[in-house]
Amino acid sequence: MRLPLLNKDDPSSVDLEQFCRMTDLFLERGFTYFDTAYMYHQHTSESFVKKALTQRHPRESYQLASKLPTMFLKKPEDQERIFQEQLEKCGVEYFDYYLLHNLNSSTYPTAQAFDSFAFLRKKKEEGAIRHMGFSFHDSARLLDEILTAHPEVEFVQLQINYLDWDDAGIQSGKCYETAVRHGKKVIVMEPVKGGVLARIPQEGQALLKNCRPQWSPASWAIRFAAGLDSVMMVLSGMSDLEQLEDNTSFMQDAGPLLPEEQEVLRQVREIIRGSIAIPCTACGYCVEGCPKRIPIPSYFALYNADHQELTKGANTHRIYYENYARSGGRASDCIGCGACERSCPQHLEIPRLLKDVAASFEA
Repeated sequence: MRLPLLNKDDPSSVDLEQFCRMTDLFLERGFTYFDTAYMYHQHTSESFVKKALTQRHPRESYQLASKLPTMFLKKPEDQERIFQEQLEKCGVEYFDYYLLHNLNSSTYPTAQAFDSFAFLRKKKEEGAIRHMGFSFHDSARLLDEILTAHPEVEFVQLQINYLDWDDAGIQSGKCYETAVRHGKKVIVMEPVKGGVLARIPQEGQALLKNCRPQWSPASWAIRFAAGLDSVMMVLSGMSDLEQLEDNTSFMQDAGPLLPEEQEVLRQVREIIRGSIAIPCTACGYCVEGCPKRIPIPSYFALYNADHQELTKGANTHRIYYENYARSGGRASDCIGCGACERSCPQHLEIPRLLKDVAASFEA
């Protein structure tokens, strides 16, 4: 989802040369799991996986996961069409792991109407899928409902990190406990919350360094997720070779956090919560259906930077805002249709927050 880019403002401009180097090093260090999806990088991620991974390495040397985009399904026949397109784009004959993408209160009815779980079972019977599951962004109550209705799924992919663990909206901890209660293995997404937990306030960094001088902030976040008993995989979207080198170095020999380390993270969590204006992870789901083409994650990133104590009121943020506004909608263009809010994994009140952005940058 967060591959290296040649142009940071163009998600489809993947730096293939660097991606190939990252892929090679990842495999050399004994890691094998690659996660992609139909919509990532403006629908180009799967094609780049083919160029960097599947055309260059033996099929038995890696595990590949992709996802059926429930948010794009209009009729039952779309499932077979998209699945065959994904196999071709990825250059494989089967997926090791295949998921219904982003199940929530809006997309689960679609999966029910189109019998998507049966579609996955059929593909597994045909040998085109080795393991079936779904990614999930909603309440523990809905997760319990889905797992009760579909015990055939083998794993669940959840957003889990130490900042969201006890969050009332995201419910990382409650969702994890629900999956465990149903006997499902868990794959973790957003362990670093879109980079938020790699760029924590100085006060929080000092606490971490005082406890473990050699550990990076990102490594703390990934260790937290990896230390949970029912977690089988932690996915970290690594945007460059440096991030990959850091992650793979400590995950080669990582154990669960000690009680005193957990306490440090609890203190850091409170510091972070007091510093972030909008907890956006820049996943981009909100942009796909925006009728005004508003670059919502970019505006939220500028808003957060503008509200940090050290950079508050910096003129550069308004300059960047105007640059984005030339090619997309302005924050004030929002018509409040709610499409973005329904697709947001973080359950953000996006139309309301865009009013705050407009007040900051358009006054």
